Amino acid sequence: MGKRVAIVGAGVSGLASIRCCLEEGLEPTCFERSNDIGGLWKFLDHAEEGRASIYQSVFTNSSKEMMCFPDFPYPDDYPNYMHHSKLQEYIKTFAQKKNLLRYIQFETLVSSIKKCPSFLVTGQWEVVSEKDGKQESTIFDAIMICSGHHVYPNLPTDSFPGLHQFQGHYLHSRDYKDPDAFKGKRVLVIGLGNSGSDIAVELSRLATQVVISTRSGSWVMSRVWDNGYPWDMVYVTRFASFLRNALPSFVSDWLYVKKMNTWFKHENFGLMPLNGSLRKEPVFNDELPSRILCGTVSIKPNVKEFTETSAVFEDGTVFEAIDSIIFATGYDYAYPFLDDSIIKSRNNEVTLFKGIFPPLMEKPTLAVIGLVQSLGAAIPTADLQARWAAKVFANSCTLPTTNEMMDDIDEKMGKKLKCMFFSFLRFGQSQTLQTDYITYMDELGSFIGAKPNIPWLFLTDPQLALEVYFGPCSPYQFRLMGPGKWDGARNAILTQWDRTVKPTRMRAVGKAQRPQHFYNLVRILSFPVLLLAVWLTFY
Repeated sequence: MGKRVAIVGAGVSGLASIRCCLEEGLEPTCFERSNDIGGLWKFLDHAEEGRASIYQSVFTNSSKEMMCFPDFPYPDDYPNYMHHSKLQEYIKTFAQKKNLLRYIQFETLVSSIKKCPSFLVTGQWEVVSEKDGKQESTIFDAIMICSGHHVYPNLPTDSFPGLHQFQGHYLHSRDYKDPDAFKGKRVLVIGLGNSGSDIAVELSRLATQVVISTRSGSWVMSRVWDNGYPWDMVYVTRFASFLRNALPSFVSDWLYVKKMNTWFKHENFGLMPLNGSLRKEPVFNDELPSRILCGTVSIKPNVKEFTETSAVFEDGTVFEAIDSIIFATGYDYAYPFLDDSIIKSRNNEVTLFKGIFPPLMEKPTLAVIGLVQSLGAAIPTADLQARWAAKVFANSCTLPTTNEMMDDIDEKMGKKLKCMFFSFLRFGQSQTLQTDYITYMDELGSFIGAKPNIPWLFLTDPQLALEVYFGPCSPYQFRLMGPGKWDGARNAILTQWDRTVKPTRMRAVGKAQRPQHFYNLVRILSFPVLLLAVWLTFY
């Protein structure tokens, strides 16, 4: 009889965890407080306590070939960027095809997870769940927390003097659903992230005036890149990752700004980060630049203070007669059913090895799935995290020692603090260090033997190797070899461009031109080589 695993949440991370537990012969039980799967992608016309919430107009920022479960491609007629309803349809199909629904207890709240008295020996947990007002206590051998990080809104009211006297209406973006209530209004959006940008653009069609307030600006990036292909199909490649990691940051940043003219750098609009670094996570929005040019959206610096009807910005300008304020200020991490010391084991900070395992646990029987954020899609990341965690629980894979895990955490934290320190010295603002998607995925893949062996592929299958290394780092790569290998992975990789083009081919035209990686490399390197030649000639 396999070990019993409790899974909290039936979003994409929870579904990936159920499937991976089954692959390892474990017995999963998933607790979902709502009546449906999908988590963040299950749209409701109102926000519910304890559940993620999205607005009606949400589309994905990752393309379909880059955000699928790695052995379950989207239908080829699905659009590359999907409305939330289309993604929810895919999630439901995945759960049904993989027969996962039978392992989910719906409308069941997890109220407590505690170590059993015998934890030092057994590593077991006591899970208290509640349904229809009745509580039930169950013992599990392992825990997978998949409750997401878009649940508890960060509403920094204390950071804005005078907000208490503001006579208008203010809310967090979590409570925003559609623009109808803001017709003819003057609206201030605080925050220039993806949600803030989306909401501001949508409001600009109905509101009288929309202003975005941002502390540090941002890079605004289009979803559409070279030759009309999705941005991540062109940018998220192993070759591009090699350049980003091998070259000094200012060189790799310059190369990609020159190569990808869809990066939207506009100091005049106030959008660019203060340090102009590509290391800051970009914002994806195809319409924001044009809305600014049309005058329906304006960009302002941070709010210094509020009055009864106005906002005074740090540059001294004032936005008057405000009707509504929308705080697109992100979310806090919280696991109310779990002792904080388990996840935040040091200095009240989230301390997890590879963003998954608490390093100081006596027994490695708890994993957090889906917490790590990188410039990559959530579904394949959660799938690989869950595969690793399930193997650890099944004793087919072991973790490093506690000291080794803490050293790894300290090393990454040191890089983060160094980045923040120098950013503060130079620009007066701190920024976080972004996790490179491919580097992170390869790290996870290495633990379970699923990292693609590129040299071996070049020797045995050159056609596939070229696509794996120079083409998009699609999820199929991590089911190509090793445990959990999917027989259809090779074909999925070689046909991924066909599925990308398919939904756009509505009439008979010539053959689509695919990105030319070698040509682009020569093009972007030609200018610095020319400069070097001139310098050698004259000096």
